[in-house]
Amino acid sequence: MKLEFLFVPTSDLRASLALYRDGLGFTETWREGDMTVGLAVPGSDVQIMLDAHDPAAPAGPVYVVDDVKAFHAARPEALAVLEEPTEIPGGLQVTYTEPGGATLYVIDRSTE
Repeated sequence: MKLEFLFVPTSDLRASLALYRDGLGFTETWREGDMTVGLAVPGSDVQIMLDAHDPAAPAGPVYVVDDVKAFHAARPEALAVLEEPTEIPGGLQVTYTEPGGATLYVIDRSTE
């Protein structure tokens, strides 16, 4: 399991991009259409993922595993399922809530 992204939903991608890229100096590393942008955080391997698909979605860490279905089947009981494994571009994603209420996203790249 590797922390890859911090998922940051936004209702205004242009303004968020201006803040992180232009104001804070993060480097744009990839785009998925006009709704999602990845940004490298200076001095870190973790990226920020700005996403305008669902501005009300909870922000949270995105962890990458080899196999979402296997992880999901063996997950710790403390992780409550918010969203069962679903297809995303390049793989699968499952969403959990941890005991303190934070949201965790777990993805794989099984279809890349």
